[in-house]
Amino acid sequence: MKLLILTTIWLLGVICDRVWFFFDKSIPSWDQADYLTGSLNYLQALQNPDFLNGEWWQNLWLLSSKIPPFTYIITAFIQSVYGKGYDEATLIMLGFSAVLIFSVYGLGKILFGDTVGLWAAALCQVMPGLYRYRLEFLLDYPLAAIVTLSFFCLTLWFFAGYKNTTFRKQKNNRTNTSPPPLLYAIFFGLSFGLALMVKQTALFFLITPIIWVVVTSILKGLWGRLLQLIAAFGLSTFIFGWWYRTNWLLILTSGKRATVDSAIAEGEAPLNTIQAWIFYWHQLPSQVSLPLLLVPILALLLYWGKAKKQRRREGLELSTALQWLAIFLIGAYILSCLNPNKDFRYVLPYLPVLSVFLAYGLTRFQGTLGKRIRWGTFGLAILLMLFNLFPIGGIPGYWLTQALSNKVQHYPYVGEKFPHTQVIKQIIQTEPYLYSNVGVLPSTPQINQHNLNYYGALQNFQVYGRQVGTKKSFVKQDAGSISWFLTKSKKQGSVPKSQNKITKIVEQNGDFELNKSWNLPDDSILKLYHQKNPPVVVEKRGGREGRSNNNIVLEKVEVPQIAPPGKPVPVTYIWEGNWEQLQNGLMLLTWKNADNSKWIHDHAIALGKLYPYGIKPVGRFQVTERIAMLPPAEIKNGNYTLEATYLNKLTGQTYPLNSPQTILQIDSQATSIPAPELDLSTQLRSLAATLPQGIKALNKVFYEIGRINQYDPNQDYLVQTRKALEYRLQQEQNLKYAYSVALTDILQRKPQAAIASLQRVTQLDKNNPYAWAYLAFVQLYDFQGAAAEKSLQPALEELSDVKEIKALSAVAALQQGKLIQVWQLVNELMNGE
Repeated sequence: MKLLILTTIWLLGVICDRVWFFFDKSIPSWDQADYLTGSLNYLQALQNPDFLNGEWWQNLWLLSSKIPPFTYIITAFIQSVYGKGYDEATLIMLGFSAVLIFSVYGLGKILFGDTVGLWAAALCQVMPGLYRYRLEFLLDYPLAAIVTLSFFCLTLWFFAGYKNTTFRKQKNNRTNTSPPPLLYAIFFGLSFGLALMVKQTALFFLITPIIWVVVTSILKGLWGRLLQLIAAFGLSTFIFGWWYRTNWLLILTSGKRATVDSAIAEGEAPLNTIQAWIFYWHQLPSQVSLPLLLVPILALLLYWGKAKKQRRREGLELSTALQWLAIFLIGAYILSCLNPNKDFRYVLPYLPVLSVFLAYGLTRFQGTLGKRIRWGTFGLAILLMLFNLFPIGGIPGYWLTQALSNKVQHYPYVGEKFPHTQVIKQIIQTEPYLYSNVGVLPSTPQINQHNLNYYGALQNFQVYGRQVGTKKSFVKQDAGSISWFLTKSKKQGSVPKSQNKITKIVEQNGDFELNKSWNLPDDSILKLYHQKNPPVVVEKRGGREGRSNNNIVLEKVEVPQIAPPGKPVPVTYIWEGNWEQLQNGLMLLTWKNADNSKWIHDHAIALGKLYPYGIKPVGRFQVTERIAMLPPAEIKNGNYTLEATYLNKLTGQTYPLNSPQTILQIDSQATSIPAPELDLSTQLRSLAATLPQGIKALNKVFYEIGRINQYDPNQDYLVQTRKALEYRLQQEQNLKYAYSVALTDILQRKPQAAIASLQRVTQLDKNNPYAWAYLAFVQLYDFQGAAAEKSLQPALEELSDVKEIKALSAVAALQQGKLIQVWQLVNELMNGE
């Protein structure tokens, strides 16, 4: 019977939610679209699993470096069954809703009995803070469900093993200290691991009761329980540890941006003010609704005196049950307030536990009157939910919701559809053979880089959206590095001042032309611009017949007659070949003179933008590249010619190409020539060449890398650069090439490969202390503290006064458990020694 009631509660919520989605035509906003794209990334990765391959697992965890991927992974499975799309992805919320309802029921049953458990489950369905975010593809509702499940499992385990699940003494006046069933500890370990794989903030809600359990077990000498808890943590670590180990450094750095930096940017109240500590208290009436908050509290106040010495049922003492809830709720509230960045939805995980307390209060009313009050309160909550979710209440409904549960109104959008799908199709139609990257200049809830990127991902990741023009110093490079831009009239949304500058460049300077425009529901106009002379153009050349072999042909090279060293030089390459050879081709391009003075211009054909999915095109194709190369500033004056070699990035096959007779004269007295932006591989090699300079250069390198990564969403330029330079390093030991390979490994977060690359760097640059420091840093990233300490010795001998080197030494000591050495080094750093 109870299972039927719980299933009915769940099904009624399902009906309400899916009716809402049936009418809704809205576009997912920033975070929602970003999370939806994450689920598609995992759907793509899981198409060809290789569970026995460690590198496959590492790449899987790297797909989501800041957000734990559990929600993404199970949503990927849902979409593999029901198809890709927003409505299909939100089906996962039905599963989380079931988990939440049954977990809350179980929690209420253990603490207060079946009746409270059933009412708590019902309240969760009509609590505004929960039903509002059941309708959004965000992580907060899944987190609430899994945190509640974990707390339920912890409660089940903690209170098990005692007669009637109480702390009452046995007849011989001795407390029962037998450990609970190991299975309960396993349940908790699994659920705790899953909670941390939904979102890191799960710890805010679960850490306080966990600490309470540990302290209680130690004080009461319950060593069997403590061992079971340790085993449970070991199991949970097996679940979440792989992802956290792979991404720990980015988690720490992005965590600061998401909390401290975001709080400052949004003007949040500082932690030393009362506003920071009462923010969520003020949100509580909106999250719960006034009827569900006040009526149970009033019932408790009226009933408290009678219940003071009364046991709720045979089993757990009332005081112990309320104390357990208070430990969770107070700890969760305080730790949530300690987070500088606050939002209505960040505390959803404590609402289900609060519903247990409210259900207990609501059931204190006795008799016929009490029953009427309970059902009347619940009926009013249902009415508020319907008025908040559907425009059916008119003016009375509006005033009722504003008075009793404001800030949660969330009607389905039933207006005209936004043209995101048409935008993506227009780009694909214009460039059917290429990946495309769109610079999205507005940033409104309906038009932003995240939802354009999501709709591009729905088309098998052929189109990406990125927000550029956010930094004044990067505007020129942004405008020159992206071929597509999306602008919007009227309201631009949350954009910096520099956005206006890049918008003017795109719309007015003549390098771009309007490709198509759409009228938006808010009476503004969405405009799609395309570069008049894009860096890559692909054209089909005839059918299957043609040349006697499939080798790539370099048909033409165009360069100016004369150019100065140290400045970008425009160059056009025209390649011709079949699709497979073009797509897998890396071109090893060497410009050299008779004295063997040279520079390289290695890159993938079409800069790695040839689209690999779908039906493989047949016939031969012509690829035109209009890019720029960079002769080194120290290159000798003279005449330079091109030497080209084809490298197949999959098979390693190479063959030389006949290059057209092209001569470029380098003259230090020549005037520089206007040129496109350098290709990304050239920019990377130029940045890597500065790494021997140490910390000063390092800051600039990563500042620029952040910009470059926006231009290549797949970061394929890293793969291109590494493969090409590894081949060259087999021919010659070149320090600049070695640094470039090491940088690509670091940026791809492949610690083992990076360690090997940096060990090669230290052999070629063994007298440079920074080379050893780089090696030590990557070893620390991979938790090789002893190896890092050894690598740091050459750096400490020459750079003992550099605080970054001391910090690395402290981390190396910490990883080895040398706490006294850590204390000494930290004191030196704090005292500026």
